[in-house]
Amino acid sequence: MRSTKWIALVALMMVVAGPVVAAAQAVKVGAVIPLTGRYGAGGAQIRAGYEIAVEHVNAAGGVTVGGKKMPIELTVLDDESDATKTVARLESLAAQGVVAYLGGFGSDLHNAAAGIAEKNKTPYLGVAFALHKVHQQGFKYLFSPFWKSPDIGQHTQGLLALIPAADRPKTVAIFQEKTDWGAEMGKAWTDAGKAAGYTVAMLGEYAPGAKDFSDLILKAKSANADAVFAIPTPPDGMTMIKQMKELGYAPKLAIMIRAADPIVWSKNLGKDGDFVVLAAGWHHAMKTPGVNELNEVHQKKFQRPSDPLVGPAYACVQILAAALAKAGSLERDKVRDAIAATDTSNTVIGSVKFRPDGTGIVSAAFAQWQNGKQELIYPKEHAVVPIAYPAPAFSKR
Repeated sequence: MRSTKWIALVALMMVVAGPVVAAAQAVKVGAVIPLTGRYGAGGAQIRAGYEIAVEHVNAAGGVTVGGKKMPIELTVLDDESDATKTVARLESLAAQGVVAYLGGFGSDLHNAAAGIAEKNKTPYLGVAFALHKVHQQGFKYLFSPFWKSPDIGQHTQGLLALIPAADRPKTVAIFQEKTDWGAEMGKAWTDAGKAAGYTVAMLGEYAPGAKDFSDLILKAKSANADAVFAIPTPPDGMTMIKQMKELGYAPKLAIMIRAADPIVWSKNLGKDGDFVVLAAGWHHAMKTPGVNELNEVHQKKFQRPSDPLVGPAYACVQILAAALAKAGSLERDKVRDAIAATDTSNTVIGSVKFRPDGTGIVSAAFAQWQNGKQELIYPKEHAVVPIAYPAPAFSKR
């Protein structure tokens, strides 16, 4: 088993009145994240968000639980982008006595994790998954401060409204992954078309990990689809773009959720990866509390502002720390109830509340690759650049 363990400790010396306590009980928190495999690039962003947040909490003295200051001790395990290993790693963390779980990247991995959290009666906070179905199974310990498929469909209407009405896409091709989330987003985007003014001219399915997408691409090209909407994994999405270029199909707009999140997107595709929209739900340019401080640390560690999933991951730790303080206890049920009662506007992703099913009421954000950078284009109040539309032919980029 590959694993990495980070133990954050409070400072040994603090300027306080009275004697310094030599040792303090720690709050054990476990995270299972895909650090390798098809989701590895996205998992790296999640890990960075958790780590920086824990560093900040502990640098401030830790969490006050029942009158005691406690550091957060974070254990991170790699599930290698394999849902079976997600389950096994979560069980090993349970044996270590963790108070809460932090999730990884990808709806399929979170889907596998939710049942384990419920079985072990351990609160679970996860982002980077938009699957709504898992929240409809009555789980009480699952919480996700991240937008879900119905939210993305609704906000796709707002995204298209940034384009003058006469120029908006009239026909859309949906490349639907053969997964629960793929089916959800296929329906969400089909339903959104009724209000957004487009029709679904082509909907085709593919299996995750496929190597040849030419049939889908040629059908979309034949249907004269103005836009392509898809939720591929990063490897699948990059393959799609390369084959779209080879087949001479450049839609006016491409939304590729999940695939375009990692920085490796632009490194591998160069200018061919520009004009693609991603939906990580957050961006380092958002005007929310603590973003500047987060970006400063991330810049020092990685030589760039925070990646799009760093913020939501950081917010999970903020929510958990506040819940621990509110619960005044390390009892999992009390921590769970405190998370459920979250009502704050002070996270790096802005306001957060949870519905009874554990879905978050959170901000929405679309970014777009422009000149090799992820630029915030939606919503208007946070946008730093306008949407780049229509996308030119690959040969003219």
